[in-house]
Amino acid sequence: MGQVAPGSPEGSPSFERCSTEVRRIQGLADLIYNATHVFGVAFGGDMTGDLRIGIWLVQPSLNTITQNGTTRQLEPKVMEVLVCLARHAGETLPKEQLLKTIWPDTFVSDDVLIRSISEIRRAFDDDPRESKFIQTIPKRGYRLVPSVEVVKPGADRAEDSSKAPDTSKESTVPTSAWRIGVGLAAIAVVLLLVFLAAGPSSWRRLFPADGMPQIRSIAVLPLSSLSSDASQGYFADGVTDALVTDLAQISALKVVSRTTAMRYKGTDKSLPQIARELDVDGIVEGTLQVSGDRVRIDAQLIYGPSDRHLWAKSFERDVKDMLQLQSTVASEIAHEIQVNLTPAEQARLRDVRPVNPKALDAYAAARFLIDRAGKFQFDKGREAQNDKLQKAFSYLDRAIEQDPSYRPTYVGYFEAIENADPPSPFQYLPKAKAGLLKALELGEEMEGHLALAKLLMRYEYDWAGAEREYKRGIEVNPSSGYAHFSYSEYLANIGRTIEADKELTNAQSLSPAHDYSDDHFAVLQRTDRTLEQQRQALEEKTPNNAFVLMIMAKNYAIAGRFKESVEMWERCLTVYGRPDFANVLRQAAATGGPRFALEEWMRAVEEYSSHYDDLPVGMAAFTYSSLGNKDRAFVWLDKAVEQRNWCVPFLRRDNVWNPLRTDPRFKSLLRRVGLPPQSG
Repeated sequence: MGQVAPGSPEGSPSFERCSTEVRRIQGLADLIYNATHVFGVAFGGDMTGDLRIGIWLVQPSLNTITQNGTTRQLEPKVMEVLVCLARHAGETLPKEQLLKTIWPDTFVSDDVLIRSISEIRRAFDDDPRESKFIQTIPKRGYRLVPSVEVVKPGADRAEDSSKAPDTSKESTVPTSAWRIGVGLAAIAVVLLLVFLAAGPSSWRRLFPADGMPQIRSIAVLPLSSLSSDASQGYFADGVTDALVTDLAQISALKVVSRTTAMRYKGTDKSLPQIARELDVDGIVEGTLQVSGDRVRIDAQLIYGPSDRHLWAKSFERDVKDMLQLQSTVASEIAHEIQVNLTPAEQARLRDVRPVNPKALDAYAAARFLIDRAGKFQFDKGREAQNDKLQKAFSYLDRAIEQDPSYRPTYVGYFEAIENADPPSPFQYLPKAKAGLLKALELGEEMEGHLALAKLLMRYEYDWAGAEREYKRGIEVNPSSGYAHFSYSEYLANIGRTIEADKELTNAQSLSPAHDYSDDHFAVLQRTDRTLEQQRQALEEKTPNNAFVLMIMAKNYAIAGRFKESVEMWERCLTVYGRPDFANVLRQAAATGGPRFALEEWMRAVEEYSSHYDDLPVGMAAFTYSSLGNKDRAFVWLDKAVEQRNWCVPFLRRDNVWNPLRTDPRFKSLLRRVGLPPQSG
């Protein structure tokens, strides 16, 4: 990347503004050209008639293909797929675009398209293993290889070349098209002059600069490591996490969580399919390579729905400047998609100090374990889980030894506990709390206050201290939607619902691109959504999220719909890595029905808990409460309070506990954890 000499006109702000406007004008000019070109094609040369594809005559009106007197019939939809590919011969058409074009008002799976492609290949005697007709482009779509030409009416039937062609009619069509094109171009030029006279701010809203589609949501796919060193794989994951974190600070942009995006590591799914599953506009993908003390990131931005390449750039820095490199990539992406950054967000991405490379490497190793810590909780026995947590902590210790002023390391201790959710977190809590306090001492940031608030609320039942930290987090970054959302959850937990609703409204107005009502914990109290609506959101957005599956299982059981509850529990336990419990549910349901299945599962849980103490106690408490077994529900709730289970802060607001609320033991439980009693 070349550097502009200080003092040169190319480096001046006025030159930059001028260059930007020129690029925007050029983008608008391209748009005008494309529009007139489209009209020209529409009036003078579309592909609604017969086509010559290689040596084959294709007649869409008859759904036939012919070669050397041999005619073969295609199904109408298969022919539409072929014609769509022919319109873009030589180009890669995403599966998503083909599906939307051929089946615009019908939901069909990729299998239908795959079958259509197979039918086309079979009809044209094309070997799918070495295709010379339709190529499958991995993660992209399909491309028609042979040349395509439009066959003039009668050309395939008239073989008499001695008859002079009648050019009078042929010249009429292009002349008309030319005149229409000129007229459209003239109108476009007038519109361009009007927009320019009004100024860029007036027409920028109508035509994004350089033809950039509007992007308000984005997913960062795991960066691929180009190094043969396996240890650099987690370093690439760590850089991906940091990039997600930087982009997530932009309030006007919805960013898919790093744990969700990590599911697509090494996937062979097409980008349009990924964009559809994640419900995002943009996708960032790229590679990372470390060579000596230098690190290089090659990143590209794709418009997911159409697999359209928007932007690509290479970045290279010293490893010690890795944090600055990540922030630079995030800033460039934000600039390209024209997302407005607040002054605080701009400062955050700009003011990044160097970090010791060894500290960064150790932190990346810890981060690798932390992000996968959620999978630890079903290890049989506490020893294996503790070993993994201790290893993450040791990496964090090493990072601090190398660079004592690297703030994220200190926050990492608490994040490790939160993700792993160990049955007995007390041995880790002192270090986690000290780490958060040290992080705030090094630099007061919103994230540190919110993390400390969560620690005080969940692990110490210090509700007043938690509120103090939530409020301070908002004071540090009042424009953060996430800060207001976190505070709204706290307020809802302690029963101050009017204030909670106000904070949730503030959060949504500050971050309109993010639907906070779909956050996992918010699902607990979405009484305005039917179970069908909740399930639809689950299947569309998080079909394999164990936590959301657990919440759905709980909600179905509360409603007395035990069949669906068993289904959700089976899926949840399978994702959690416990097929043994899932099999208990499945077999019991087949024998005695869904309610019996839940009862049998609880018997299996009781037996398991007599040998191991790593079972998430909230699951058992939920299920016993929904079955109306109050005594066993309170036994497991007592365990939940002792172990600081995540379900405890939601005692007042989660309706799974409704069957228990009139029992004196429940009121005693609220007093025990410092929650105010409920009225009535």
